[in-house]
Amino acid sequence: MTYSVLDTFAGAGGFSLGFQLAGAKVIGAIEIDQWASETFQFNHPDATVIQSDIKRMTDKQILDTFGGTPPDIILGGPPCQGFSICNKNNGDHKDPRNSLFEEFIRVGRLLKPQIMIMENVPNLIKARTASYELVIDIITSELRKIGYHIDYKILEATNYGIPQIRKRLFVVASRTKLIAPFPEKTHTTMRSPYLMEAHLGICPTLWDAISDLPTLDAREGKEEAEYTIPPQNDYQGILRQGAATLFNHKAMNHSKRLVERFASMSCGHSTSDVPDHLRPLKRNGTEFSEKTYDQNNRRMHPDRPCHTIPASFYANFVHPYQNRNFTAREGARIQSFPDWYIFKGKPTVVSHKLLHREGRLEEKHLCQYNQVGNAVPPLLAKAIAQNILHQLRSQYAGSRQ
Repeated sequence: MTYSVLDTFAGAGGFSLGFQLAGAKVIGAIEIDQWASETFQFNHPDATVIQSDIKRMTDKQILDTFGGTPPDIILGGPPCQGFSICNKNNGDHKDPRNSLFEEFIRVGRLLKPQIMIMENVPNLIKARTASYELVIDIITSELRKIGYHIDYKILEATNYGIPQIRKRLFVVASRTKLIAPFPEKTHTTMRSPYLMEAHLGICPTLWDAISDLPTLDAREGKEEAEYTIPPQNDYQGILRQGAATLFNHKAMNHSKRLVERFASMSCGHSTSDVPDHLRPLKRNGTEFSEKTYDQNNRRMHPDRPCHTIPASFYANFVHPYQNRNFTAREGARIQSFPDWYIFKGKPTVVSHKLLHREGRLEEKHLCQYNQVGNAVPPLLAKAIAQNILHQLRSQYAGSRQ
């Protein structure tokens, strides 16, 4: 039996891609951003992709679009800003019942899927409202009210073979209680695992993920190019399967001074470790900036998993051997996107804060880097999907006996 998936707050589609790789059918998506919607539609040509603010969609629109043959599974990652937990000092700890989470609940109430899965940041476990209620307790309570059994857990991406230290919270809501709502660990980062973990695979490193991609200097590369060498390991072979051309591998347009700064850095070093004469300058000035951000432009170690890929990773990480930031494709590799998955829109855009300040909202889109960094790693989603789909099929087979 093939199960159908609707992705809400879909972004570029990493979450639902994992379910597709596990054998499910992606029937649709709801996403507010134009470029992310274009990426989703291009890579899922048979899906119904609604580019809209979900808050503006009426119940009738949702039912008319997806209610004819309702999805078996609904996925979603309501933005964490809705829970006011990203900035602990912002003094605005909203109730999730007044946030975009309520829209996730609404879609579930209307379409009544067998499974709903919400992804979010790990800190959601600790977040409290202004009245000191745990946000996770409110979320689980609201899902129970519409008829679901609830399980939640923080999963680490490296435990499932993704070359990136990335923890995410997953809340699984099921009509029928699942025996094992979360997948067993399949990988370890230890080169010599303990005897009890000898059955686990070794998690790929950053270099395992990207070493076959063409060497680029700053300002080099194209949106569409050719591979120059064959896959160097199983991880690369899996992600290159089905891709004859390399997409989204274009280096940032770094200045000569920034390249010199990167050249001065060893693995583990960041902007705060560079020589004085290469320190960042104040914006539009010639004086040195008094602020240094320790997490900006850190050169990654090749023989370890990468740090968490955030939405703005083009300014976070420096290639382990080349004097530039990662390309969008390198980020996609670290996130475990297959190479045939093509990201639409521009590689980068001007700061969203600047666009908002200047009223240039028509230019405010999720660039390729944002789309990659915001995504659920597809191979992590695939592990979750395989585990849940197996149980759904077992339940279905049992009900037919």
